[in-house]
Amino acid sequence: MDAVDRYAELATEARNPASLELDTLPLEAAIDLFQREDVKVHAALYAARAQIAAAIEKIGAALANGGRLFYVGAGTSGRLGVLDAVECPPTFRTDRELVQGILAGGQAALVSAVEGAEDDAGAARRELEARGVCARDVVFGIAASGATPFVHAAIDRARAIGAQTVFLACVPAEQVADRADVSIRVLTGPELVTGSTRLKAGTATKLVLNCISTLTMVRLGKVHGNLMVDVDTRGNAKLADRGARIVAALTELAPPAARELLERARGHVKVAVLMHQRGLTAEQAANRLAQCGGFLRRALEA
Repeated sequence: MDAVDRYAELATEARNPASLELDTLPLEAAIDLFQREDVKVHAALYAARAQIAAAIEKIGAALANGGRLFYVGAGTSGRLGVLDAVECPPTFRTDRELVQGILAGGQAALVSAVEGAEDDAGAARRELEARGVCARDVVFGIAASGATPFVHAAIDRARAIGAQTVFLACVPAEQVADRADVSIRVLTGPELVTGSTRLKAGTATKLVLNCISTLTMVRLGKVHGNLMVDVDTRGNAKLADRGARIVAALTELAPPAARELLERARGHVKVAVLMHQRGLTAEQAANRLAQCGGFLRRALEA
């Protein structure tokens, strides 16, 4: 990482001229200002769409070939990585090891600030070693300021062992460089409260991760049309109901019949649909899906 003489030089640490009198504004005017600033996030995301696409291509290829995805960050950035990772198993029925979040300071940092954790480069290297990160994997560093030592150490360690790397920051590369294979820069500008990157930068980070994880899973066959056909229907009552509604929508069965079919398919939506549409047993449907790489559309057309 290029040296940054002063954090004050970073775009995320600059004072926002629109909010110099924030503490004096009437409430409605302050809310209006917040919303006007949030609109700028989407323009910044649009400008970074080519880099986001490159990240999806790289991550999708790695996961399809037995690799894993590791989000690495500190503070808000790291917590958002953990959030995205833990949502993948119930939404896409992924193994819990497939997408993981590494947060500076560990689990304690999820619920309270762990001072100094973001500066501990050695801890980042130890975390990657402990999780067995290898050349098949992707390490995705998230640092709103672009300058977090914990994140840069993880990127450097990943490169040293041959893993693919992605970096996400909300400052220009000219301010803080990185050595990742794909560098995503979402330039959200100064925050309304100076330096509080949980605001626009946090919003941008959440939207980038939403896009990347979702479209990666689409490319892995875990979405059919716009339906989450790999939903974990055994997770809770809501997910069980959603799975049954998806089966009903794709088979035109009445809800009771869709639920019964899903039960015979052991809760697997894609297996249930294939059983009905092609007259297969659960085992035959599962085998055909496996032969088609888990893609329901391919299995239906085979």
